[in-house]
Amino acid sequence: MTTPGKFITLEGVDGAGKSTHLGFVADWLRRQGREVVVTREPGGTPLGETLRELLLHREMDADTELLLMFAARQEHLAGLIRPALARGAWVVSDRFTDASYAYQCGGRGIAVERIAALEAWVQRGFAPDLTLLFDVPPEVAEARRSAARSADRFEREADSFFSRVRKAYLDRAHAEPARIRVLDARHGIAELQSEIGRLLRELV
Repeated sequence: MTTPGKFITLEGVDGAGKSTHLGFVADWLRRQGREVVVTREPGGTPLGETLRELLLHREMDADTELLLMFAARQEHLAGLIRPALARGAWVVSDRFTDASYAYQCGGRGIAVERIAALEAWVQRGFAPDLTLLFDVPPEVAEARRSAARSADRFEREADSFFSRVRKAYLDRAHAEPARIRVLDARHGIAELQSEIGRLLRELV
């Protein structure tokens, strides 16, 4: 009987630098002999990637945004995440449901109960085994976003939006400290990756 794989997510405000470490996590796990599937949200499937383009570049109502996020997530779970885990692969995702609580609840102000209802419907109790939360002060994240490629509609939000997003992330980490591990993303890459490796060793 195949042992199910583990699900690891990376979270943080735009500009926290989490994408820099996605490949490190995948390579570290492969060195331990694991099959690794790297994915992202929104996205991860052909339909999810189509929805991603809409979500990042088309203006829409906040409720529409939330529903499309969960539509993409349902497809992601059904088409990629659950099948990969069932065959024993480890899945590493750039964002998952914590991002909905941070961006759509914290950032947009949608009631937490509405997001929780969608989470219960779509995920049926499923959650990541480990979430790495890359945390930086708003001014550091803003400087990094300014130096990045052309911004999508989330990256163009005001600093106050990202301050709310960051607070929502940290509130969730406080509520689930065993799953969500906070990393100070102001630290250098080598120092951060040493800490990431320590956390991964606890899971493997």
